[in-house]
Amino acid sequence: MTDDSPILFWHRRDLRLTDNPGLAAAARTGRPVIPVFILDEVFDSHGAAPKWRLGLGLEAFGAALAERGARLVLRRGGALQTLAALVRETGAGAVWWNRLYDPDSVERDTGVKADLKADWIDAQSFAGHILHEPWEVETKQGDYYKVFTPFWRAVKDREVPDPVTAPSDLTAPDIWPDSDALEDWQLGAAMDRGAPIVGKHVVVGEKAAQGRLAAFIGQRVQDYGDARDLPSVDGTSRLSENLTLGEISIRSCWHAGLRAQADGKDGAGTFLQELVWRDFGHHLAYNTPRLTSENWREEWDAFPWNEDERTAEVIAWKRGRTGIRFVDAAMRELYVTGHMHNRSRMIVASYLCKHLMCHWKIGKAWFEEHLTDWDPASNALGWQWSAGSGPDATPYFRVFNPVTQLDRFDKKRTYVDHWIAEGQSQPSRDALDYFEAIPRRWGLSPGDDYPEPVVGADEGRKRALEAYENRSF
Repeated sequence: MTDDSPILFWHRRDLRLTDNPGLAAAARTGRPVIPVFILDEVFDSHGAAPKWRLGLGLEAFGAALAERGARLVLRRGGALQTLAALVRETGAGAVWWNRLYDPDSVERDTGVKADLKADWIDAQSFAGHILHEPWEVETKQGDYYKVFTPFWRAVKDREVPDPVTAPSDLTAPDIWPDSDALEDWQLGAAMDRGAPIVGKHVVVGEKAAQGRLAAFIGQRVQDYGDARDLPSVDGTSRLSENLTLGEISIRSCWHAGLRAQADGKDGAGTFLQELVWRDFGHHLAYNTPRLTSENWREEWDAFPWNEDERTAEVIAWKRGRTGIRFVDAAMRELYVTGHMHNRSRMIVASYLCKHLMCHWKIGKAWFEEHLTDWDPASNALGWQWSAGSGPDATPYFRVFNPVTQLDRFDKKRTYVDHWIAEGQSQPSRDALDYFEAIPRRWGLSPGDDYPEPVVGADEGRKRALEAYENRSF
């Protein structure tokens, strides 16, 4: 291949122009750059909401590229086979991409890189999805970190490269390869009638993500340390939706947080810690791939969790009908918005794993289906932290009481009243939207009686503590 042959730039979770290290490097060569997205074996396995949200992100990113005179070439199929076909069609001499760290992506990318290099194709990967590469953060013993606080101390003062500017120009190839039509992929098919409901709550694309970050830093980061625990308050950044698809870079968020901290905004330090918590999840997923699919602490394989999703208690949990108002409000928020407040995530996870004694994998799979900000590493870490089976896990004796938690974090019941329609003469639009979004076969309506608890707060806590204390390991 000649040095002026095209570069295929393989986009995955980096649907942006600003601070896209690999794309910027490709643009600097002056060679033709062909942006490509492949609906491959990894992306095609995603749940309903993540796949639907991916489609919105691809549409927005394709439009952004078109404004630069470029195109986003869409193909469906195995990653290696599709890239090899594009190399033949375009005469490309290079395939470049930004790295990912979850086990499915690592396995795919490792195989792709090896096979491309075997065919004398320049295959290169770049950093950019997280702040620090997993192999660059080690303990004094040369091991990976298993606990967050020492991990935070190890990286909090490390230099993070400044975000790179968007390419001023992307040289186009003489002939663009054929592209699938995004609408033919029907990425929202599994959303059914929920798509227009959830669609009211998403913020899509790079420009919108940058605006979201600016608004958070300008208006809410000051109070973030306290407000982030109040589910009725718009006190968080909500950037997880954009970070998971790379519509904004983690480095852009980090440097915005540093500037806010330098300006004396009290909540900025907590925001920076939350960004590093995201890094911690990818650090663990890379170093211990079982995090995303099996008990990280292998001894927990012996714990007698219920793994049957067909039980009445699990069905009630999924449908927001447990009779525990904090849990039910959170599960309805998830179904209507594709998002759930972080405090609420801890409550519903604790209730499922401890009060209902159900395996964390049930909750993990439900979130994989319904979160628009689904991230393979963060989701798995959060569930295992709540269940007690993961690294840096919550102690087994910490069983969140969803009633006292409600008294603490939703004293006026603003959050639960906003999301639960039953018993209210004038329920909110969001509470009613829940019944518009759910499958009709559930047979639920806002006029139903609100249920009695399937497992009470005190009863469930007592049962969980007894099971955890009497475990055989």
